[in-house]
Amino acid sequence: MKTCIACGMPMTKAADFAMGDETKDYCVYCAREDGSMQSYPEKLEGTVHFLMKTQGLDEKAARGVAMRTLARLPAWKDRVEEREI
Repeated sequence: MKTCIACGMPMTKAADFAMGDETKDYCVYCAREDGSMQSYPEKLEGTVHFLMKTQGLDEKAARGVAMRTLARLPAWKDRVEEREI
């Protein structure tokens, strides 16, 4: 089983992968419409909104959780300039 390098989601079936392409290292939720991977700012904002909606966190708390979570993932490990942890 592959895990998305940008959000950590398990990818178990073709529909989980960007554009249904099982050779991609990122999931359908981390892909833009053209199939390319979202940038760090795009993924960060999406994750913040996801956490606010699903976990009931306020924006500041959601941003902190999102930044700590993304910092551990392969796609963003070298994004030191964006980290405010």
